Amino acid sequence: MSMKGKPTYQELETRIQELENAESECTFAEDRLKKIFNNTHDAIFIHDQEGKILDVNHKMCRIYGLTKEEALDVTIEDVSSTRMSMTVLLERWQRVLNGETLLFEWEARRPKDDSIFNVEVSIRKIGFDDKDIILANVRDITERKKTEETLRESEERYRTILDEMSEGYHEVDLAGNFTFFNDAFLNLFGYSRDEMMGTSFSCYAAEEAIATKIYRVYNETYRTGVPIQHCEWDILRKDGQRRTLEFYASLLKDSQGIPTGFRGIVRDITQHKQAEQEREKLQTQLIQAQKMESVGRLAGGVAHDFNNMLGVILGHAELALQKARNNQDPCSGLEKIQTAARRSADLTKQLLAFARKQIIEPKVLDLNHTVENMLSMLRRLIGEDIDLSWVSARKLWPVKMDPSQVDQILANLCVNGRDAITGVGKLTIETGMKTFDPAYCADHEGFIPGDFVMLAVSDDGCGMGNDILENLFEPFFTTKETGKGTGLGLATVYGIVKQNNGFINVYSEPGQGSTFRIYLPRQPMSAEETSADGHSPIEAPTGTETVLLVEDEPDILDMTRTMLEQKGYCVLAAASPSAAIEMARARTDRIDLLITDVIMPEMNGRDLAEKLAKLYPEIQLLFMSGYTANVIVHQGMLNDGVAFLQKPFSIHELAEKVRNVLDRVPGNA
Repeated sequence: MSMKGKPTYQELETRIQELENAESECTFAEDRLKKIFNNTHDAIFIHDQEGKILDVNHKMCRIYGLTKEEALDVTIEDVSSTRMSMTVLLERWQRVLNGETLLFEWEARRPKDDSIFNVEVSIRKIGFDDKDIILANVRDITERKKTEETLRESEERYRTILDEMSEGYHEVDLAGNFTFFNDAFLNLFGYSRDEMMGTSFSCYAAEEAIATKIYRVYNETYRTGVPIQHCEWDILRKDGQRRTLEFYASLLKDSQGIPTGFRGIVRDITQHKQAEQEREKLQTQLIQAQKMESVGRLAGGVAHDFNNMLGVILGHAELALQKARNNQDPCSGLEKIQTAARRSADLTKQLLAFARKQIIEPKVLDLNHTVENMLSMLRRLIGEDIDLSWVSARKLWPVKMDPSQVDQILANLCVNGRDAITGVGKLTIETGMKTFDPAYCADHEGFIPGDFVMLAVSDDGCGMGNDILENLFEPFFTTKETGKGTGLGLATVYGIVKQNNGFINVYSEPGQGSTFRIYLPRQPMSAEETSADGHSPIEAPTGTETVLLVEDEPDILDMTRTMLEQKGYCVLAAASPSAAIEMARARTDRIDLLITDVIMPEMNGRDLAEKLAKLYPEIQLLFMSGYTANVIVHQGMLNDGVAFLQKPFSIHELAEKVRNVLDRVPGNA
């Protein structure tokens, strides 16, 4: 400063610079505060104590659809839903003026279109420039409310489902204590919610061993994470009743995937278990009754043979006594008595073995040997008017099943075949081996991939239509007169075959007899046997010749045509004999081979072959049928020695047979 107290020019310039710097800093701070104010996530209102809006930020203008000028002219009532109580708002305003900070939800309104949305309001009083103002932060929570409502509705649906479902739902912690259950679960146990909550599942097990079993099941699920698919849990209800529950359970996990417990569904299967046991008991009784019915049929034949043996015994006993009285040697007569008695004992053993009731004891069998031991009994069973033919394969793979079950199968099928024959007729029993690959089974319902031993029983009786075939194996289904059958024979056969992991195929047409083919899985042999018998698959042979294919079943026609075309043959496919004859007459080129079904509606395969041979003298013939070759020849439909392919067949069997016929390979007819 100067001596007179007045600032110098330099001092004034410095002071002016300081003021400019301070003003610049204030401007910068103000700009920064405005940016924060206008870019905050919440809408901000600044009110005076009377409620007049003094300022708003950009967020407020955006969510309410107003310009800043419009926003400064509105009142609190203008931006609130008409459903909201202004009295409540004024009461809250007064509390804020008294120093409280409030947080509450509110329904806001956009003045221009009256649209409603949900907001969360935080409001408080703050001092500013020696006066108090009211600061309100408003956050749009419409999406959150929608999410909460969706969650609430979902929880409500979840709870409704749980409350209305007939199965019991429950949750337990990792210690096995109940943490949640629905009403149906409580009803199963007979306890109240308070009585069961927090208790262990093990308290309700009917036996300690059952509690231990359930604990192990839970422990395995915890260890592997694999849900419990099926488990039975015997419990004791509050009233002392023992009930059997079936339950399914899985792990409960928190948001980090850490297991926190288990949840499961249970249902009462007590009545089902009791009904199942009763059904098994009745089934056993019915099967025994059916066997005894067959024994009754055997009585006539056995009595005839037994009387013959008794006649021999009595006659030789009388002769031996006479010789003894005359001091002659009675030994020769006694030997004949002994032989006849042994044969009588064998008859009795067979009858008792057939009728016995015992636990199934599977054994490794040679099916040929088992069938041969049954033939004499079967001949008595079907009577003298029926010719029983036995055609065995030279060597069979072993099978594993109870020999008495083979007896039951044969007896039931032979009786069924006998009843289908009016007057004299023929039954044929055959054995063989078949291998089915997955591709073949995919096109043939009911067939199973693998190696199988086949047991076939054929008759030349009345045959069956599709209406009968569809219900053939149902228990108590029968086409016989009342009192002539139980309807259990074929159901018993079906059950035995399924029990031994096999399957059964039936081929029949009205008036053409029936063939039942049973496929039993091959019993694995030792390494030496497998090596000696095993073989590597050989690629099926191909060809380019022209084949006329005749089959009245559309699916088989289409399948066989596809098989042949895959092997390179030119195929003319006909769905009937008349269509085949028309194709042959219209054909100008050579037809090398006729493949035809034996039994068809218009004419049989043999007659069709004779007609086509007049048009194409050099044509080769291959017949096919669901019946076995022995049955077809016996019925006079084909001559013995013709080329024959039995249905069902694989692509390899078809290709090999076709190639053999076309190449005229000896011994392959």
